[in-house]
Formats: sequence, C-alpha cells, structure tokens
Amino acid sequence: MVGKLRAAVGASHPALVCGLRLSASVSLALLLAFWLQLDNAYWAGASAAAVCQPTLGASLRKGWYRMIGTVVGATVIVVITGCFVQSRAAFLISIALWGGVCATISTLLRNFASYGAALASTTAIIIGCETLGTTGGPDGQTFLLAVTRASEICIGIVCAGSVLAATDFGGARRRLAAQFAALLSDIQAGLEGSLKAPAVRPENLQSVRRELIGRVVALDPIVDQTIGESSEIRYHSSVLAHALEGLFDALVGWQAIANHVVRLPLNLANEQAVAVGRFVPRDLTAIGQCDSPVLSGLSSPSLHRVARQAVRRLIHTPTLVPSLRLLLDQTAMALAGISRTLVGVALLVADPKRPPSPRDRARPYIADWLPSLINGGRAFLTICAAEALWIVTAWPSGATCIIWAAVAVVLFGPRSDLAYTSAISFCAGACIATVFAAVVKFAVLPQCESFVCLSAVFACFLVPVGALGSRGRFPALFGVIPVTFIALVTPANVMVYDTDAFYNPAMALVAGAVIAALAFLLLPPLSPAVRTRRLLTSTLRDLRRIAAGHGPRRSREWKRRIYARLIALPDSAGLVERAQMTAAVTAGIELINLHRSTRILLIGSQLEPAFIAVAEGRCAAATGALARVDRQLATMPLEGSGLKRVIRARASVLVLTELLNQHTAYFCAGALR
Repeated sequence: MVGKLRAAVGASHPALVCGLRLSASVSLALLLAFWLQLDNAYWAGASAAAVCQPTLGASLRKGWYRMIGTVVGATVIVVITGCFVQSRAAFLISIALWGGVCATISTLLRNFASYGAALASTTAIIIGCETLGTTGGPDGQTFLLAVTRASEICIGIVCAGSVLAATDFGGARRRLAAQFAALLSDIQAGLEGSLKAPAVRPENLQSVRRELIGRVVALDPIVDQTIGESSEIRYHSSVLAHALEGLFDALVGWQAIANHVVRLPLNLANEQAVAVGRFVPRDLTAIGQCDSPVLSGLSSPSLHRVARQAVRRLIHTPTLVPSLRLLLDQTAMALAGISRTLVGVALLVADPKRPPSPRDRARPYIADWLPSLINGGRAFLTICAAEALWIVTAWPSGATCIIWAAVAVVLFGPRSDLAYTSAISFCAGACIATVFAAVVKFAVLPQCESFVCLSAVFACFLVPVGALGSRGRFPALFGVIPVTFIALVTPANVMVYDTDAFYNPAMALVAGAVIAALAFLLLPPLSPAVRTRRLLTSTLRDLRRIAAGHGPRRSREWKRRIYARLIALPDSAGLVERAQMTAAVTAGIELINLHRSTRILLIGSQLEPAFIAVAEGRCAAATGALARVDRQLATMPLEGSGLKRVIRARASVLVLTELLNQHTAYFCAGALR
C-alpha cells in the first residue's frame, strides 16, 4: 500500500509542478500590473495563464507568437478604426473580415505559428469591441486602448516566460534527439532487414513504415518546442527541417527497395540484396541493432562522413543490371536521408564539430487550400452572427459575446474534425469557470485584504486546474478554465463586487461559446475521408503534370511538396493511402529523372507515349510504352558515361513499371482534370 502511494505521488509530481507554475505566473503578472496601476490588470493574468505550458520551449514559443499576434492585431484595429470611424456597419464588417482572414492563415500555418495568427484576430476584436459605444460605433480612444491592452498582454507573456525559465531548465532538445535516434534505429533496422530478408511480405513492411511515418509527422510540434527553447537551435532551424526530410527520404527509399526485392526471384533477390548490403558500413548497421542508440555516438562527425561516403560509393558503383542499379540508387537515397538526420542529431547534442548547416531553407508548401478557406468563411459568418445578435437584442454585454465567439471559432478551426468537440469542451469549461469565479468573487475575496491572500485563493483553484491540464486530456476544457476564471473574477487594485457586472459578461461568454459550437455543427470542417481524398487527388494531379512536362523539375522540390501533404494527412488515413502517397514521391522522382534523360540520351520520341499515357491515367498503355522504351534502351550501343545513363534510365523505367502495377487503382483513377 505504501509503495502504491509513493508511486502515485511520484507520478503526480510533474503535474503538481505545472499547476504551481501556472499559479505563480498569474500571481506575478497581476502583481506587476497592479504595481503599474493598469486599468484592466486581469488581462495580464489571463495572458499569463494562456501561454503557461508544461515545458519551457512550448511556453516561450507560444508566448513569442502570442506577442507577435497581439502587436499585429492592435495595429490592424487602429488602422480599421482610422478608416471607418464614421461608419458603424463598415467597422463591424471589417472586424469580421479580419477574423476570417486570420482564421484562414491560422489553418495554413502549423503549431504555435497558427496560434499567433489566431491571436492577431482575437486581439483586434477584443480592442475593437471594447471601443464600441452604446450605439455600436467606434470612439476616439482606440489607439490608447490598443497600447494599453497590448502592454497588459505582453506583461502576462513575459511573466509566464520568466517563471518557466526560472523553474525549468529545458530538455526539449535532448528529448528530440532521443526520438530522432529511436527513429533512425527503427528505419535502419527495417532497411537492413529488407536487404537481408527479401522474402518478407510487403504488407508487413508497409504497416511498419506507416507507423514510422506517423512518428515522423509527430516530431513536427516537438521541433517547434525545441526551437523556442534555444536561440542556437532557432538560428539553425533549417538543419532540423532537413533532418525531418531525411527521415522521409529514408522511408521512401526503403519502400522502393522492399517493393522491388519481393518481385524478384528469391535467389536473384538474395544475390542482389547481398551485393548492395556490402556497401552499407557496419557503423550504420549498428544503429539498427541498438535498442537505445547512444546520442554521443550518433552525433559523431565520423558517422556522418561514413554515411556520405557510402552514398557516393552506391551512386558511382558501375553495373549493367537495371534491377541492381535500382537497389543501389534507392539505398543511396535512404542513406543520404539518414546522413541528414545525423546532422540534426549532432546539432541537438551540441557537438562543436558537427557538419556545417545546409544553406537552403525549405520552402513552405500549402497542402490544401480548401480547409483554410472553409475555416475563414465560418469565422466571418460566426462573427457577423454575433454582431447581428448584439444589434438586434441591444444586449449591453453583446460585445463580450462577439469576443468569445471569435476566440472559439478562430482557435479551434485548425483542429478539423476535433473542432466541434473542442468547442463543446470550451462551453463546458466556460460554465465551470463561471461557477468557481462566482464563488471566489462573492464569497471568498471580500474577506481578503492583501495581495498575498488573493494569490493564495487563486492558487487553490489554479494549481489543481494546471495539474489536470498538464496531463494532456481535454486540452480545450482545461485550457479555457484558468483564462475565463481570471477574466470573470477581474482582479483589480480596487475590487468591485457588482453582481450585474459579473453575470452579464458571464452569460455573454457562455453565449459566445455556444455560438461557436453551433457554427462548427452547422458548417462542419471537411471530414478526414474527404481531406485524405483531396490530398491524394492533388498529388495525383501534380504527378500527371510532371509526366506532361509541366510540374517541378527538381526532385527535392517535388519531395518537399508531397512531404507537406504527408504531414497534413489525417491520423485516420489508412495503410493504403499512406502507401499511395509515398509511392507518388518515388514515381515523381523517376519521372523527373526520365525527363532529364530525354535531353541527355535523345530518347524523347520513345518516351513521349509513356509520358502521355501516365498523364492521362492509362496504366496499361503506360506500362506497355515503358516496356518498349526499356527494350530500345537495352539495344543502344553506348559506352562509358552514356552507358551509365542508359542503365539508370532503365532503372527508372523499372521503378515506374512496378509502381504502376502495384498501385494501378490510384495512378489510373480517372482522367486528368
């Protein structure tokens, strides 16, 4: 019994620390706001509660983007007020339009950048609604109010960051390095297994790769937290972007190898796999054999050099067999990806002799515009509906209803199929916070006569809420409770205990949350199945454009575009869909290589029928045309570098033929639109 109690206490310790940090952040923000005698000090406390996260990197990153969003939102509302100070209708419509624009941008961005875009909207709406007079028109105090409100919010952000920095020394980079190492170990083990056991069923390998793709995608928010924790990592953020791409490259190369060797006769598959396996250094194979790779060993520059040397040997090894050429090149792609990931591990472990950072930065790609446009339109209509409700009912607290409706609909829009559930949790959290805020404000605070007493009362509520919120369950529920609690209690240097001034805003807060929930119910986001289908369709359309000669001409650009769509795939996407997406990566690369071969080997006329068939979605015709091209290439009397190009072109033809046969239902799904 004593052992179980100790285990429970030990498990609850990190959560308790998170609750104490939340309470300390709010208290420090309120103390500083009271000392500066700000008009609405509670905004500082609410902002501190909003950005306080369980880890240092997440809190600093969220606070940084909240600060940027606050400044942008305050600037925009000043501009809107200056343009439409004489027109109430134009002012309200402009606020709604700005909310829609920010909702669109927040869906296009990821992680804390998305949060910053959402805050640019809510800050503008908060300031704009607070300047509205009894008739609903802006007054002349917008600039002063914008400066004041932005200052209060920034005070809360700085206080939360200071408390986290003083109590958490950060471990995000070490955790990220450990996850990189675990992924490298599993990928290297799978790659080595495909070369040592060619008879393994492809379905088993695909299920393993699908799970690994999900783990790679899950690294994206952790990378963002690590960037927020360290200025050195932020300066070299492109290294981590290339490390993530390297993991995807390794998975794509491994998939091509596994899909090819299972189609070869067993004796030939064993022979070629052994021939390729000899080029993989023992230092790299040891990564896959280690359950817990040593970070110091993975960050060694010598290991990176060994990987790069192996890549060069694989690429330059001569062979007259297209099948072996395919395995050599795909293994080189996988090892090149592993090499880039090793550079990321070296950066995270802070090895002073790590390889130099890549100079090119990854260009951001938009996976799908439609979900963001839907979220933007929903936000615009929701804010307009809340404004219309205020105008029709002449509700004194209608502006508060607009604020919280905008907050919920903009913040939860990027959560896609979880948006409605999050909005319902937001409503429940607002109701819970209202009950506790009423008890604290009217039953407890009148007995308090000092700031220490106020902080103690707040701690009794915030510590357990922060501890429960750190568990990661119901983030919308436990995320809104501390913020709305402080906003409803409205602590000030001179407290005012007015029941009407409390319950009217409380009802408006809940009403705004209900309006946002209704908006998600009536205008739901795209379902996961529809989003998956759209991503696959756009990938197929781009692939056919490459076949027609109109798509990207560099394989790296193509890979980055499809990797962005892989990250955007819903978690519910199945095994087949992920396999089709990764197959499209390889198909696009080989089409780009073949287009390049037409200019070097002067075989454009022979390849043109195959390109046209792929672009039109006629797989049978494409495979037949590719077979004829392969026979023609096999009879070309070339020597030296020309022969190497021919063998590589035949390997590309072989890869494309296998992919078209394996994923016929996908690559031949309808005509090009």
